[in-house]
Amino acid sequence: MMEQQVTKKIVAHFDIPYLSFLDNEGRVLQALPSLAQEVSHLKKLYQSMVIARVFDAKAIALQRTGKLGTYPSILGQEALGVGMGAAMKPEDVLCPYYREVPAQFWRGVSMLEILLYWGGEEIGSCFQDPSVQQDFPICVPIGSQTLHAVGVATAFKLRNEPRVAVASVGDGGTSRGDFYEAVNLAGAWKLPVVFVINNNGWAISVPRSIQSAAETLAQKGIAGGLACEQVDGNDVIAVQYAVQSAIERAREGRGATVIEALTYRMGDHTTADDARRYRNATELEQYQKKDPITRLKNYLMNIKAWDEAQEQKLQKEAQESVAQTVAAYAKYPIRKPETMFDYLYETLPEAYKAQREEVAQLKEISHHG
Repeated sequence: MMEQQVTKKIVAHFDIPYLSFLDNEGRVLQALPSLAQEVSHLKKLYQSMVIARVFDAKAIALQRTGKLGTYPSILGQEALGVGMGAAMKPEDVLCPYYREVPAQFWRGVSMLEILLYWGGEEIGSCFQDPSVQQDFPICVPIGSQTLHAVGVATAFKLRNEPRVAVASVGDGGTSRGDFYEAVNLAGAWKLPVVFVINNNGWAISVPRSIQSAAETLAQKGIAGGLACEQVDGNDVIAVQYAVQSAIERAREGRGATVIEALTYRMGDHTTADDARRYRNATELEQYQKKDPITRLKNYLMNIKAWDEAQEQKLQKEAQESVAQTVAAYAKYPIRKPETMFDYLYETLPEAYKAQREEVAQLKEISHHG
């Protein structure tokens, strides 16, 4: 018996727009936004990316020589962090995951504080610059920073403050329940929050191709009723424009946004990883051609706003600045190991007192080498 033909009515349609202004060689794809009309601003974006890369290389070297703990490289992803930081106002709050050092630098976190954090010194999360003291510290647990951002945004809304919370999360983090819960609440309560997905292709050793069947990661926000878009994460102009637009939309009370930034992790997941075990060298070579720093440098040189003399000067100053920071890090007083117990409780339970005394007897080992 033949089944009667069933008619289904389409009740919803969704699109995910994609944004890019510069191609891999730094050529203009479409009219640039107003933020890119200020050459001085573009130079600052470029300089910030270069400094972040120099710092990153030094941090890896410090870890390899036993002077720093496990460290996550940002190589190839500088445009995302710098563009995101540049898009925010000082009164906004950043809830970063562990790969957004460029955004933190832009907002006022010092290189010394980042070294102290990855060196195991908790004061590295106590930012001294007043402009970033309300920003959250680096979040290593996967995805939980998105819930922190929702909490911050809820406070902003209850207080009627025109401020926005910005959370970054890796592509793998979007598979966590924390992310889905944050997106759902952000949409239901129409919160002033922006979620920026750093889609760098890998969740440790798991490629994007098998970690999610979604055509885009941006569309994961659709279920929560959020605005969703994709951006070229190696185009710092596009990143700043997209995040800035989303922030202003949230500030005006028009709801949250999910932005998926397409970039690539050129280094290992962390210094505890070896990407050569699971990544094809040809793939890496392909994405090196999309280097975000080279892209903006080419554009600046094409418009005669940058030259090799300026480049050499910048590289020299960046190296000197990082070297001075490392010297200060090496001289930083070593905290006694037993102090790890001192801020767990207002009054330390009896069960921990013996442990604290035992640790106090251990020979101190400098994490600065």
